[in-house]
Amino acid sequence: MSSVPAGWYKDPADTSTQRYWDGEGWVGKAIPADATPPDGPPPAEEPEPPAPVTPAAPTVVTPAPAPGPQPAPPPGWGPQPPPPPGWQPPPGMQPPPGWQQTAGAQPMHPYLYPMPEVRPHGLALAGLGRRLTARLVDIAAVLVLNILVNGYFVYLYWQDFSPILTDYMDQMKAGVAAPVVQQPSERMQTLSVAIVMIATLLWLLYEAPSIASTGQTLGKRLLGIKVVPVEKIGAIGFGRAFTRWARLGMWTLFWWCGIGLIIQFVAALSPVFDTRLRQAWHDKAAATVVVAVPAGAPPTIDATTRDDHPGGPQ
Repeated sequence: MSSVPAGWYKDPADTSTQRYWDGEGWVGKAIPADATPPDGPPPAEEPEPPAPVTPAAPTVVTPAPAPGPQPAPPPGWGPQPPPPPGWQPPPGMQPPPGWQQTAGAQPMHPYLYPMPEVRPHGLALAGLGRRLTARLVDIAAVLVLNILVNGYFVYLYWQDFSPILTDYMDQMKAGVAAPVVQQPSERMQTLSVAIVMIATLLWLLYEAPSIASTGQTLGKRLLGIKVVPVEKIGAIGFGRAFTRWARLGMWTLFWWCGIGLIIQFVAALSPVFDTRLRQAWHDKAAATVVVAVPAGAPPTIDATTRDDHPGGPQ
């Protein structure tokens, strides 16, 4: 099954028209590319009325041909030669009778042919560079929040950690073969847990509510991109926004062992592995896609602000 969601797309066979893709193939008749398509699939085609019954014509008996030489058949009449080796029928065409797959030839597959550009709800997919830049802006914003909220706890942690670090450095300078590292105090252990928990909560409060309501954090708003559901235009709601954030943000709790940072780094690069919809792992979990916002569009995009809508931005 294709990863392209169902919807109206330009017909790759005739770019002046558009047809409905149901996830597995083209259905219904084509309509002009600049026409406004219906919300769902095209209506079922009504069967053509039966032709009126006309009286049968009188049977004409054709005399048998006279014996003797017969005229040669017209060119192209009669059995045709088989297709050349390696020939592949184009998409939608039935292979001729007797055709068999040539050994070593590539099998028929839709991705061997040009596919229409994926434009969820008529909007272009956000570029990977803009998504990365937006994420860096969001990281800077969350860091500022941590300085304001978490800074005091980090200061208390440093007060207890500084003597331990100083003692270890003094042993190194003195040439001690096996320097002894002091065990962290109970307050240090409590502070380390509290700092990570607060950092995770600040990230959640910064990202999930804004993505749930408008689909944009500060970074996404500055870069002109937006998170939308795969199946419709509109807000995704807090439940899906939390699911999307959790696949990335909850790994902050595992920073202490390093695995959290590694998984978050790979997850941030995961849109590179999806060449069709550019969905990150957290997008796939929440069934969302990141699109580019048309210039001048309001914060809430609806059907009237799509690029392909007659009344939308040009």
